[in-house]
Amino acid sequence: MGILSNKISRDMLNLGDHIYSWRKAFAYAHHGIHVGNGRVIHFTCGRGQETGTFLGIIASSSPNHGVNPCPTCGYSSQLSGVLSSCLECFLAGGSLYRFEYSASSITFLAKPRGGACTTLPSDLPDEVVRRANYLLQNGFADYHVITNNCESFAIYCKTSLVFQDQAATSSQALSGAWAFQTGASMIFSTAGVAFVTTGAQIAGAASVAAIAGPAIVLPCCFAAGTNILRLMGDKGLKHQRKVPVERVVSQINAGRARRQRGA
Repeated sequence: MGILSNKISRDMLNLGDHIYSWRKAFAYAHHGIHVGNGRVIHFTCGRGQETGTFLGIIASSSPNHGVNPCPTCGYSSQLSGVLSSCLECFLAGGSLYRFEYSASSITFLAKPRGGACTTLPSDLPDEVVRRANYLLQNGFADYHVITNNCESFAIYCKTSLVFQDQAATSSQALSGAWAFQTGASMIFSTAGVAFVTTGAQIAGAASVAAIAGPAIVLPCCFAAGTNILRLMGDKGLKHQRKVPVERVVSQINAGRARRQRGA
């Protein structure tokens, strides 16, 4: 694993690792927790059960086995929710990457896109695996391609952190890929605001502009500002609260019951 790439070999896998594999020509990544013996617990939206949006259709996280389950682990692409599968089914022909925790700010900013690392520390491997197995047996919040997806699941298993205003219905953390998209739109909508281009960034942009011109400066400032917003958002997650997995499941079930009564 390096600053620019989190790719690892299978013999580097550790118990409780948060792993991921890119899908659809690097359009998005599928995340899960390695629980040992070549098995991965992950949260998925099965094929044919996408949200109906374009993003939901391209981001179906299930490898396609057709109607037949995997002969090794029994995994089927038609299933959804929290599932256990062999590593082969999880990777779906892709390469193996390890999500990095306790990343430095420099490492975080060096990553070209979100969904590869966080400054948050990870809990101990045994506790991470226990949470993943508990959610495998008891379920997680409803899948949503943007706000509650496979990365949200893996980050919760690793940290037990939840957003305070969402704890009653889910245990989601904003996915890195979506945080990247949100950051980009925020930079675009606040272009020129001091928050985005203060201090050294302004001086650096001015010096580069004198040499290269705005055609190069604007995209560079855009990318740098996006990464800074991502970093600020990531560091803000440390102020969220840790919630035991048993309580999370209880709150999820209570929220579903309230919605059913109100339907």
